Amino acid sequence: MDLQISVFLLFSLFTAGHSFSCYECLGLMGSCSDQKQKTCPSGFSKCMSLTTVAQAGGNIAKVKVKDCTPECATGSMNLGIAKTSLVCCTSDKCNIQDAPEPSTLPNGKTCYSCDDKSCSNILSCSGSEDRCFKATGGTGGPSTVVKGCVSKSFCDAAMSVGDVKSVSCCEGNLCNGVQSVSQSFLFLFCSLLSFMLLH
Repeated sequence: MDLQISVFLLFSLFTAGHSFSCYECLGLMGSCSDQKQKTCPSGFSKCMSLTTVAQAGGNIAKVKVKDCTPECATGSMNLGIAKTSLVCCTSDKCNIQDAPEPSTLPNGKTCYSCDDKSCSNILSCSGSEDRCFKATGGTGGPSTVVKGCVSKSFCDAAMSVGDVKSVSCCEGNLCNGVQSVSQSFLFLFCSLLSFMLLH
């Protein structure tokens, strides 16, 4: 009995004070070279790493993010003007590696995507993007629509965040329908990224 108590006390001493940690960074210039370790808040038991590549006109911007998260899904999302690759893991400080660049190798799937003029652009999906999706949202006034390609893992997650009113996924080519867009969708894209970072 004394041995059991001793082992329990020893175990308690070694595990007391140990908390879950992840690497943290916000690389707005495409690098996480300044990442730091961070003790995760209670309930945040996963680490994530995200790489987004956005293209506007002839300019390309790359953003890398690492942090703790309560939930997330590994996969990618393609909106045409921006592609995001997200990797989640569950062991202590497991997000030391950056999320890979989003794949550019077409996989044969096609979905509609939106720009500031219409939602009838045809987008070639790539990598693990095996679903089309449509998200709507807004803060009053006409709804904003975002469409594109996404990995099944994102569809399986419960997507409800901030200004996003609804998200739907479907499997067939061009199954996310054509619809006109009435205003800029940048805020909705940011809300979807928030979902990936915080859920």
